[in-house]
Amino acid sequence: MAPYHCKPANGPICGTIRPPGSKSITNRALITAAMADGHSVLSGILLADDTRLMIEALRTLGIAITVDEDTQTAEITGCGGQLPESEAELFCGNAGTVMRFGSALVAAGHGQFRLDGVSRMRQRPIGTLVAALRQLGTQIEHEDADGYPPLVIHARGFGGGTITIDAPESSQMVSALLLAAPQAMDDVMIDVTGNVPSAPYLKMTTAVMERFSVGVIEQYDAHGARFIVSAPQRYEAQHYTIEPDASNASYFLAMPAIVGGCITVEGLGTESIQGDAQFADVLQQMGCTVERQADSITVRGPVAGSRLRGITIDLNDMPDVVQTLAVVALFAEGETTIRNVGTLRVKETDRIAALANELTKLGAGVRTDDDSITITPPAKLLAATIDTYDDHRMAMSFALAGLVKPHTQRETTGVLINNPECCAKTFPDFFDGFESLQP
Repeated sequence: MAPYHCKPANGPICGTIRPPGSKSITNRALITAAMADGHSVLSGILLADDTRLMIEALRTLGIAITVDEDTQTAEITGCGGQLPESEAELFCGNAGTVMRFGSALVAAGHGQFRLDGVSRMRQRPIGTLVAALRQLGTQIEHEDADGYPPLVIHARGFGGGTITIDAPESSQMVSALLLAAPQAMDDVMIDVTGNVPSAPYLKMTTAVMERFSVGVIEQYDAHGARFIVSAPQRYEAQHYTIEPDASNASYFLAMPAIVGGCITVEGLGTESIQGDAQFADVLQQMGCTVERQADSITVRGPVAGSRLRGITIDLNDMPDVVQTLAVVALFAEGETTIRNVGTLRVKETDRIAALANELTKLGAGVRTDDDSITITPPAKLLAATIDTYDDHRMAMSFALAGLVKPHTQRETTGVLINNPECCAKTFPDFFDGFESLQP
C-alpha cells in the first residue's frame, strides 16, 4: 500500500467521534465468555487483527463463536471451564494478549498445545509467565530461545497454590494468570513483587472477571500487588457491552491540543474501566481544558494566545499513550520527559527507539535511556516520511504531526506515513475517522 499523505488542518478542529471497541476489553471478555457456563453476547466488540486472532484461537480450542460484522456482536457458547480440545496449534500473530492469555488458558486445561506467532512475537518475552505456570505444575518447552515463543505446553490442569512473580515485563503476564485462575482446583494467590507495570490493565482484568461473576481480592502497595482468586468459582454467561478503546481515543483527544478546537469522544467517561481514559488529564496538564460526563470526554485546545507546555510525567500506568504524547510534545513549549516506560522496548517494536528515530526526522531533539524519552520541540517542523515498524501506534500517533504544515524539504512536501495498513491491528478504519473530523 502507498504511504498515507497527511492532510494539514486548515484551522481548529471540532467534532464528536466514538472509536471502535476496546481491544483489551474485547480479548478479556472473549476469554471469560469462552470459559463461562452458558451463552454470552458481547456487543460493541472490536473487529481487528488482534481480536480476530483471539476469536480464531478460541475456535481452534473448540469454542463456538458467531460474529456479526455489521453489528459488532459476538455470541459465545461457553465450555463451562473445560476446553473441548486437548490438542491444538494456536497462531498468535503479533498479539501479546493472544499469546499470553492463550498460554495460561490452555495450561489450565488438559492436553498438548503449541503457540507461535510472527517473527516479532518470537522476540517478545514470555519467560516470566512460563515460570509462573511451571509453579502451578505445568510442563512447558521453549522450541527456540529460552524465555520466548514458540511454546509447547503439556497441560494437566491447575491444582492452585501461590505464585510469585518479580517485576514482570508486562502486566499481560499477570492478567493471563488471573483469567485462567478460576479453572484451578484450589485457591490461587499471585504475589507480584517490585514494579507493577500498567496496573490499570490489571484492574481492567479483574473488572471484566467480576462482570462474569468471578470475584478477585486485590491489593496494591509500593512494594507490588497481591491477588487471590478463591476456588471453586466459575464464570457465568453475560450480555456485556464493550466500551470504546481509550488508547485509540487518545489520537482524537490530542487533535485540539495541537491545532485548537474541541473534540468529544463518546462512550468513555467517568465510568470507564480503562486507565488510558486518563490521557485527557495529561493534556490538561499541558494546557488543555477537559470536561467529563458519565459517558463522554471532551478536550478543548489551549485558549487563544496560549501554547501547550512541556511536562515531565511517569506513564508506567499508561504505556499505550506514550507515542501519542511524544508527538503532541513536538508542539509544546519546552521539553517533555516521559519516564518509567521501559515496557515499550518489548512491544510490537522497540517503541522508545522507534520514537527517537521518527521524531528526529521531524526536527525534534531526542534523548533516551532504558526506560525514558525526552523530546525537545523543533524550531520548525520538518517534512518527513515516517516509518512505522509494523506498529499500529506509530502510524496513528504520527498522523497527529501531519495536522501541521511542515517546513518543506526536497525529499517530500509533507508528512507521509509508511505502511498505514498496520493500523488494522486495532483500528482498521483509523484514517477514515481521523479525516472525518478535519475541516
